[in-house]
Amino acid sequence: MRILAALLLALSVQAAWAEDDALSWLQRIHVATQKLSYTGTFVYRSGDQAETSRIVHVVGRNGPRELLETLAGQPREIVRSGDEVKYYLPGSMTVKVDRQTDHKAFPALLPANVHDISEHYEVSKGAIERVAGYDCQLIVLQPKDKLRYGHKLWADVNTGMLLKSQTLNERDEPIEQFAFTQIAIGGKIGEDQLKPRLLAKSRAWLVKNSGAVAANLATSGWTIKPDLPGFRKVTEMKRTQGGSSEVGHVVYSDGLAAVSVFIEPMANKTSLPQPGLSRQGAINIYSRQIVGHLVTVVGEAPAESVKKIADSVEYRKP
Repeated sequence: MRILAALLLALSVQAAWAEDDALSWLQRIHVATQKLSYTGTFVYRSGDQAETSRIVHVVGRNGPRELLETLAGQPREIVRSGDEVKYYLPGSMTVKVDRQTDHKAFPALLPANVHDISEHYEVSKGAIERVAGYDCQLIVLQPKDKLRYGHKLWADVNTGMLLKSQTLNERDEPIEQFAFTQIAIGGKIGEDQLKPRLLAKSRAWLVKNSGAVAANLATSGWTIKPDLPGFRKVTEMKRTQGGSSEVGHVVYSDGLAAVSVFIEPMANKTSLPQPGLSRQGAINIYSRQIVGHLVTVVGEAPAESVKKIADSVEYRKP
């Protein structure tokens, strides 16, 4: 019995050490994507859909700045500076100005407190594999329940920069992937590389500001109380539509997955989506109508989680 007990203790210590080692890699990834400057090209894939983008990310004394440009199909550029985001959309000759939320985008996918992730995911190290010419450590995040997707992350062994990510369904099949095909990490990046190519053309375009402001939707009669372990409210705001702040926007996250709740008057809609569930890659969308409002929940989570949040939205006249 003593030998068996000693063996079990050794195995538990080894498992704890292995998880701590894997979590330290998540911390390295977070720090690298926040502190390092880089330029590169990555490809997004989901089903038959593929999109190639160029990214320039510079970390300076005034914080990070970023330019993201699609390289195929309809031109589109996104510029991030501090908490401001500008979308240059030549198809509609529009510049949309918005406020950065806590939603994470590749390659900066991880939160500062990575230990919260281990509450709802089993975190382990995999093999060393090559991505875009770099040796990368594979980190596997296996969900502990059916309320969230699994993930695989590939990080450069030298810098910790995230070079590839996959989102996995309940059968461990990839349903979404981001992967760099070329990247230069560190070094001097000229200011001209952050300048949008569409800047000159956009001077005559329509500018739409979302007017996003912090809000408490409960004062308007709205409550959202989802029974989803690990999903916490990270953002609550109102956005401008039709000349007034009418669209409520609340974001929930478990540190990896993000789910957005939009509440808007149906009078603002020229056409209404069919109530119920729809899906685009790893994104599930659920819509329902409540007292003259359209509630739309959009999330990088299984349909069950998205529907649970949508069904928890209630209105009581204040």
